[in-house]
Formats: sequence, structure tokens, C-alpha cells
Amino acid sequence: MFLLHRGRRLRQNASIRSLVRETSLSPADFMFPMFIVEGENQEIEISSMPGIYRRSIDLTVKEVQELYTLGIRAVNIYVKVSDDLKDNTGKEAWNTEGLMQRTIRAIKATCPEIIVMPDVALDPYSIYGHDGIIKNGDVENDSTVEALVKMAVSHAEAGADFVAPSDMMDGRVLRIRKGLDEAGYTNVGIMSYSAKYASAFYGPFRDALDSAPKETGEVVPKDKKTYQMDYANRIEAIREAIWDVEEGADMVMVKPGTAYLDIVREVKDAVNVPVAVYHVSGEYAMIKAAAEKGWLDHDKTMMEQLMCIKRAGASLISTYFAKEAAILLNNNV
Repeated sequence: MFLLHRGRRLRQNASIRSLVRETSLSPADFMFPMFIVEGENQEIEISSMPGIYRRSIDLTVKEVQELYTLGIRAVNIYVKVSDDLKDNTGKEAWNTEGLMQRTIRAIKATCPEIIVMPDVALDPYSIYGHDGIIKNGDVENDSTVEALVKMAVSHAEAGADFVAPSDMMDGRVLRIRKGLDEAGYTNVGIMSYSAKYASAFYGPFRDALDSAPKETGEVVPKDKKTYQMDYANRIEAIREAIWDVEEGADMVMVKPGTAYLDIVREVKDAVNVPVAVYHVSGEYAMIKAAAEKGWLDHDKTMMEQLMCIKRAGASLISTYFAKEAAILLNNNV
């Protein structure tokens, strides 16, 4: 048999493989999710996410400076709110002296070049652990959207570069865009969580923020499936992303990552804006646990997953591995 085509010619050594590689990663592809707590000199490791911490503002700022030095250009921030500030309105979410607003100001004062994308959702502020306001036993869409607008505008006032609505309420991108523009923040962008699935991979994140739905004895949804997407659905994700772009989103997000790469590719093909992917807490925790057991090579598995997310079409990857991956990339490992 005579072979005219031999694919192995392009795989013979590392130099050839590098020369023809179709996808590349750099630290600038990453966004690092950060968890903030009140106090000073606070650094509390999250047990289900080894190597990830809740930090007070002073230590968060130091970490941001290190991230920027490594080449990471964006952070996605979340706050752990004390129980006495939680209610069913979420009003602490737009407190100008709230933990989120003070964190944004501190980061931008110390490292103005880094892009700050605060989370916009009510679950950290809710006594029920839901992403919106509970009315008549369910999350009420339109009143929640009005609260999210106030929250987003307060983030813009504090200095956020983008706001990142993760709530999955209908119509919130349009209302947030209108609210930002009316408040004079026409240059503040929106990175919308457009295809956010009701996934079991979020468990460690909810540990970090105490944001899981609560058993209160009242009639409230036991999970988030009335607003987060059914993981059996594909076409719905494309529709949601297109709607968000039409409503003014500057970027759209698919969440989670590696189990949803088909969705990433289809959304990328359907929209004309950058597509972000959230490589979520459960994906991070699984690699950490398997590596600790000696079942997987930590660094190789981490880099393979990140490369595959980028290959599928991600313009930006929000990942808890951002710092570790950046160090490896900077050392040409």
C-alpha cells in the first residue's frame, strides 16, 4: 500500500508540533475568580477548592497585583455577605459602601490596568440563596431585574469595567444596558452569563459563598432549575446567547466548561461577540482530588482542559487554575 498522506510527518518532534499547532494559550486568555470577605489580613482556604481562598480586601489587592504581573488581565469578583445583611430584597447589593463596591474601588486604585468584572446576582445577598426576589413561592423575574439594574449601576459607580449578570433572569441585559447608559456609564460593558446550566458542578462555589438554596420552611424553589438551563438542551443556549447580544451584551458566557464544549462551539458560531467560558469550581475540584490521589497528572490535565476550552471557541476562560496555568506558561512548561 502506497501512502501519499502521512499525518505523522507533522507530529515527529516538539518543534514541528509547535509550528503547526492550531490553538495556543497565554495568561491573557484567563480571568481569575476571587472571593472576598470582610476584615483585614483574612485568608481562609475553601476546603472543597484546595488552593483557593476567601480573602479580605487588603490581601485581595496584593493578589491582584501578582496576577497582573503574571500577565492575567481580568478578575471576576464575588463577595461572601454576612447573614445579618441578607434579606429578600437584596438591597445590600447596591450599598455604595458594601463589600463589593469597596473591593472594586480598592482594586482599581491599586491596579487600574486590570479589568474588574463583578458578579451581578442576588444569591449572596438572599436569605433564600436564590438569584432573585421570592414572590408567591418562586423567583419573580421583573422585580429581580430592577434590583439587578441598581446593583450593576452601583458596580459601575465603584469603577467596574464590565458587569457580569449571572442570574439568568429574562430581559436583564437590556434593562442593565439602559440603566448603565442613563446613569452615564456608556463605556461600562456587559459580560452576560447567557448559557448558564443548572449543573451539579457548582457545589464548591456554593460552599465558598454560602449561596445554595436554603431550607427555610417557607414555600420556595428547592433548586435553581426555573431560571438556570436544562443541561439536556442545546438550541436553547444558542437562542439565549443571541437574545443577550440583541439586548446589548458585549460578551456572552457559557457555564460550565468542559462538559459543554459542544455548546461553546455552537454559541461561538452563532454570535459576533467574544465568548467567555467559566471553568467552574467542580471541574477544578475534580482535578485537584484526582491529582492528590495520584490518579492524574495535575499540570498536564489542567493544561489539556484549558486548551480544549480555547480550541472549542473561548475568547476568555474564567478559571480557578488561572494563576497556576499562567506560571507554567510563563516558564514555557
